Amino acid sequence: MPMKIDYDLDPGQLLSKLQRFWSLSGEKIKLIESEYDHSQGSPVFTVNGLYSTRGWTEWTQGFQYGSAILQFDASGDTYFLDYGREHTRKFMAPHVSHSGVHDHGFNNVSTYGNLLRLMKESKIPADKWEKEFYELALKISGAVQAMRWTETKTGGFIYSFNGPHSLFVDTIRTIRVLMLSHLLGHVCQGEGDVKTDLLGRAIQHARATADYSIYYGNERDGYDVRGRCAHESIFNVNDGFYRCPNAQQGFSGYTTWTRGLAWAMCGFAEELELIELLPDSTLKEYGDKGEIERFMLEAALATCDFFIDNTPLDGIPYWDTGAPELFKIEKHLEKNADPFNKHEPVDSSAAAIGAQGLLRLGRFMEKKDPELGRKYWQAGLTVMKTLLDEPYLSTDTGHQGILLHSIYHEPNAWDYKPDKELVAHGESSMWGDYHMREAALYLTRIASGGKYYTFFGCIDPLLMK
Repeated sequence: MPMKIDYDLDPGQLLSKLQRFWSLSGEKIKLIESEYDHSQGSPVFTVNGLYSTRGWTEWTQGFQYGSAILQFDASGDTYFLDYGREHTRKFMAPHVSHSGVHDHGFNNVSTYGNLLRLMKESKIPADKWEKEFYELALKISGAVQAMRWTETKTGGFIYSFNGPHSLFVDTIRTIRVLMLSHLLGHVCQGEGDVKTDLLGRAIQHARATADYSIYYGNERDGYDVRGRCAHESIFNVNDGFYRCPNAQQGFSGYTTWTRGLAWAMCGFAEELELIELLPDSTLKEYGDKGEIERFMLEAALATCDFFIDNTPLDGIPYWDTGAPELFKIEKHLEKNADPFNKHEPVDSSAAAIGAQGLLRLGRFMEKKDPELGRKYWQAGLTVMKTLLDEPYLSTDTGHQGILLHSIYHEPNAWDYKPDKELVAHGESSMWGDYHMREAALYLTRIASGGKYYTFFGCIDPLLMK
């Protein structure tokens, strides 16, 4: 039984919940700033309600400062603008030049991109040098990210921190920074001044993700279910051939880690919104615009359908659809998710990321297939309604997170268990909190008649012609 979509919901009905959310959200941001020991490194996830760090890669700092920028956008409180802007200026430069990660679209679009967008929207005063500072950061970030490139028999991809053999599904959302860099007029230059087209590289990566990370029910292997998603795809770097699916944070390469699924849902949907606006002449050297839209849309539709079909009634998924003890939760898809069970944890961060994908895909499909578009739109609203209330909304004034029941790495047992008899629960993550705020801002703007929120809102429309 798929999730129960509420077809009677509209964004206006969620406005009071959104206002409550933003009030609580601002308190959480201030709590982290006053209590967190920044000498530990970037905050990653909470332990007993307090943010802690986890050495792996520095991929969450942009979410911390980006959260403050989104909070200003929603509330108009300049405390959050000043905090987000100043900390971006002081601490985010290493992320712009970081050559060892696949996370540029997370860290830098969330900070420099959001600040530039606010200036484009006249929400902060226009300043020539400040604007060019943000643009330069995005230009360089896109080029540095594009250098992590593995050639394959059919194209190539930006490889993960695991090495050149590894394609992560997560990275579909990081290629946004390549697209922004290109639209700002930048290229990546290498040996002999050879220029690499950044939009072309982003589209190649999207195609590799669609081809290898997403399944379409075409009997690719014994577990080829339409919309299923592999966290990691492994390639032989000697000959460029695909080898097999794998997982780092999911249960296995043949099951679906739901946060990876959510990255694909959101990434393909928001990039479709940009591709739709670009003229044929801009895209012709990368292939037919219709074909690019086709493969991206096929991936977005498949993953969103899989989410709907494999998520409990209230729209909150368990951490992996093939988690080994899910069978012990009787009829787990026929009731609301239970974050306090004894067998497998839910992942609210996957719900928050996935909700944005559902909403954006629903809007994208409005003119193409109104009935189908309404299905995804209402599914996204259904998920958001659940997340904007207890037990997922954090109302405890001593808890630093805003979105409860987020999971980081279940296979590595990194997540805190307040009760050893139950699964990990009651904790937050920096990516979960940020993406909950981003989805809330998206809906707040729609519910209040504001400007439609996109990652490319920082780009002058004339640059996309």
